[in-house]
Amino acid sequence: MSSPATVRRFGPDEASFGCPLRNDTPKFDRLAHVYRWMEWLSFGPYLSRCRRAFLPRLSDARHALVLGDGDGRFTAALLRQNEHVLIDAVDASSAMLDGLRHRAGADVRRLRTEIRDLREWSIKPTACYDLVVTHFFLDCLTTDKVFALAERVILATTPNARWVVSEFAVPNGAFGRWVARPVVSLLYRAFGVLTGLQVRQLPDYSAALSAAGFSLEKQRTWLLGLLVAQVWGRKKRRPEHRREAPSS
Repeated sequence: MSSPATVRRFGPDEASFGCPLRNDTPKFDRLAHVYRWMEWLSFGPYLSRCRRAFLPRLSDARHALVLGDGDGRFTAALLRQNEHVLIDAVDASSAMLDGLRHRAGADVRRLRTEIRDLREWSIKPTACYDLVVTHFFLDCLTTDKVFALAERVILATTPNARWVVSEFAVPNGAFGRWVARPVVSLLYRAFGVLTGLQVRQLPDYSAALSAAGFSLEKQRTWLLGLLVAQVWGRKKRRPEHRREAPSS
């Protein structure tokens, strides 16, 4: 355990930021206080297990970027487990971020929140993250928007950075065709009604992360592949070998 003096914290003027949102930004504020119970009634403990699948492996992270974590249960758990990590949490819902700050408790000093529509969000030029986390968030974006987001994110990551993803998936086979796809479609329709979310199909986030420069390292699934947790790492650059000029 390190002494409190050696733990980096954000100052009061760094704690929270915000900006006006677009008119078509989904409205998740009304779900902030019931989100956990909606989740439990629909999928029991499995969404939480999916989010936390790789949590024990993140104790070495020092500066994390968490995008769209909902009511912040994962982010608060990461703060409790890793006493050295600083976290930037970005979400379009002020109510969800308020819930996160409440859950963080004394660890809130290592948390900085920003209210932003992530379709338009720009990463600060000085940012440098060794961990990126998106739990059940990329499915709120189109494939094109995920490509654009991944291209921005990788520019603000360290060479050994990891990107942890939890998402819904439609596996191949009869289960995917007759169960997973209808379930995902129903969820999109429900959130469309409740929040105004306009997206209606899962994005190809794997292609986006790969194109940006990440490669899949670990994966776990639940409910026959309906839920997936993954760890992506930055692709290693091959060393360039200079060709020697032929001797005259």
